[in-house]
Amino acid sequence: MIRQALQTVEPEAIPAEPAGHDEHIAPAPRVSIQAFCETVETASAIQSAGEDRRLGKAHVKIQMGGVTAAIEAYRTAPTPNVVVLESEGRGDAILTGLDGLAEFCDAGTRVIVIGRHNDVVLYRELVRRGVSDYMIAPVGTLDVVRTVCGLFSSPDAKPVGRVIAVVGAKGGVGASTVAHNIAWSTARDLLLDSVVTDLDLAFGTAGLDYNQDPPQGVADAVFSPDRIDTNFIDRLLSRCTDHLSLLAAPATLERVYDFGAEAFDAIFDSLRATMPCIVLDVPHQWCGWTQRTLVNADDILIVAAPDLANLRNAKNLFDYLKITRVNDHRPYYCLNQVGVPKRPEIKPAEFAKALEDQPVAIIPFDPQMFGTAANNGQMIAEVSANHRTSQTFRDLGQLLTGRSEVKKVQTSLLAKLLKRQG
Repeated sequence: MIRQALQTVEPEAIPAEPAGHDEHIAPAPRVSIQAFCETVETASAIQSAGEDRRLGKAHVKIQMGGVTAAIEAYRTAPTPNVVVLESEGRGDAILTGLDGLAEFCDAGTRVIVIGRHNDVVLYRELVRRGVSDYMIAPVGTLDVVRTVCGLFSSPDAKPVGRVIAVVGAKGGVGASTVAHNIAWSTARDLLLDSVVTDLDLAFGTAGLDYNQDPPQGVADAVFSPDRIDTNFIDRLLSRCTDHLSLLAAPATLERVYDFGAEAFDAIFDSLRATMPCIVLDVPHQWCGWTQRTLVNADDILIVAAPDLANLRNAKNLFDYLKITRVNDHRPYYCLNQVGVPKRPEIKPAEFAKALEDQPVAIIPFDPQMFGTAANNGQMIAEVSANHRTSQTFRDLGQLLTGRSEVKKVQTSLLAKLLKRQG
């Protein structure tokens, strides 16, 4: 079943009315929109809408073929944040097509249907299936802008962003490298607009890993709390790829970075309002704001090396977060740097027994691969696209975002967890 949307209109409000010149339409966040049209007129209206300033941050893609083309497209690809479907059929044909699309629709995708019939019964059936809005053709450019923006600007609309916190159980276990590669893979393979926020202000490495040297970053925001809003944060972002941005750490020692527990709240709220995926690179330290960051994240990944100190620290984190996040999914954890020659290691089974959960990934020690990537300012997939660790980061991105890259039968432990969380 296509997921219930947050924004609907009353049946009597279905016909689109021209907007006044002073109508305020809040801009849409940085989301992906795919439209499947049956008429050139509708495709043209959506194309014009995509060029409107209020959809300036959105990625708009248009295809012909209606619901049938959408079903074929999403058999082997993830669904975007918003799908717009045009159908010239009657009510039963529209509903049958939506039922077929529901088999391939990811959680959180919002669906807008454009039809020819002003039918309240049809509208109610569409709402029951979780359709966000129903528009009656012909539609104008502003109609499309208003409807898409309305999905994210209504008082009841939830923030679009999903916050993923990645933290090391101990210093030096490669948590930052894992976080940066997950974000990069999520942006590239899932086409999900993502931002990495490097919270290690003194020693952060995200700028080095992405080969970026931005003049501004997260410090400019946290030291200017009165200026924080979505536009200010957007100006601080450094673009790494088409779908990946960086909120960099200054990595300087000119200041002492002591903050209160709520210092980063406004920054995270602004990012959630515009970015579908926010990956927080959380430094290995325990203070008010790191504690609050972990407790308030949507999902948490703990990165640990296979030794006793990591096991103890990971268990402490697990126990604390289970108590403070009773209504949330328990943290995930992965083992990194496994298989260092001549180093005694604690087996994954021992970790699983102590933490009462299996690791979602086991990343082998590969100094040549990771060293080359770090020194060149590259991601693992850029060094070797077919390396198994590249697939691990793709799988972790799917798990933590709740999205799928390809709809196919999978058998790995991580794939089973993905299915369980879907």
